[in-house]
Amino acid sequence: MGSKYTKRYTEEFKRDAIALVDSSGKTVTAVARELGISSESLRGWYRKAKTDRGEGTPGELTSAEREELKQLRKENREQQQTIEILKKATAFFVKENDR
Repeated sequence: MGSKYTKRYTEEFKRDAIALVDSSGKTVTAVARELGISSESLRGWYRKAKTDRGEGTPGELTSAEREELKQLRKENREQQQTIEILKKATAFFVKENDR
């Protein structure tokens, strides 16, 4: 089971670790061991970096695409709420107008 405190790494550290994997010819596990970090963390950073460079698996979203999707979903949710409010307001005014 993981610790209750998650260690945070700077973006610069992550970039350097990824560059070390690319330039050293060593495995992700070996580089992670040398740096004293979790191999799963480094593997995730490396996979994400590859995807952002366009080297990921087909259909995998880049970080920019993920951020855009998140923003579009938020806008969609807000618009759906606005539509619901307008429907209720329309129904209210129709009912008031019939009186």
